[in-house]
Amino acid sequence: MRFTSEHRLDDAVLEREFTLGEIPGLLWTPGPASAPAPLILLGHPGGLRKMYPRLVDRARHCAEQGYAAATIELPGSGDRPRSAAAEQARADLQRAVRAGEGVDAEIVDRLVLPLVDRAAPEWQGALDALLALPEIGGPVGYAGGVISIGVRLAVVEPRISAAVLFAGSFVPRAMVEEARQVTIPLLVLLQWDDESNDRQQALELFDALGSKEKTLHANMGGHTGVPSFEGDDGNRFFARHLT
Repeated sequence: MRFTSEHRLDDAVLEREFTLGEIPGLLWTPGPASAPAPLILLGHPGGLRKMYPRLVDRARHCAEQGYAAATIELPGSGDRPRSAAAEQARADLQRAVRAGEGVDAEIVDRLVLPLVDRAAPEWQGALDALLALPEIGGPVGYAGGVISIGVRLAVVEPRISAAVLFAGSFVPRAMVEEARQVTIPLLVLLQWDDESNDRQQALELFDALGSKEKTLHANMGGHTGVPSFEGDDGNRFFARHLT
């Protein structure tokens, strides 16, 4: 991990850009911190520059509770090299959605499964580097999407103690089956009228999740209409499991 810039936000949160090999990322730590902070990994659909306003708002919300927050760029997003296969799958999916057609499961598999296979190990590598910093002590939570990446991390990464998953993306059938292996506490957020999500598929995924403690919050509205109070509910959820 190499830090490339740092500055204080107006609420004293320290924001640092870093690279981990070829992967860019952002780390926010509360200040002034007297002890190593728990860490929230902020999942997102890709494009750090585009997502920055929403990410920094979520990071500040974490910092108010004494948590550090970090994120990395997804494979094929931002300035990272593109995958021709992923670009074709994304174009096929968008074409089906615009035409009002059902999205074929084969398209979803082509788009999502390779992304999960690449992104999950990168998140684990970032976690290795982040937990080596003296200002971060764990435990660790995951919050955000892509929901299939969150499911994979919940299965393979024992350092993640709890997760808030955003149900805002198509889910391969194989990930529904994988969800049965998840055991950590979960809070799942679902926008009922999400134009980018298959509601029934999201409900099937929630039903499949193997966690004994799992909660579904469904709100009316589209993809970007998550009510602000869900941030407070997420903080209360993490307070129960990370502190």
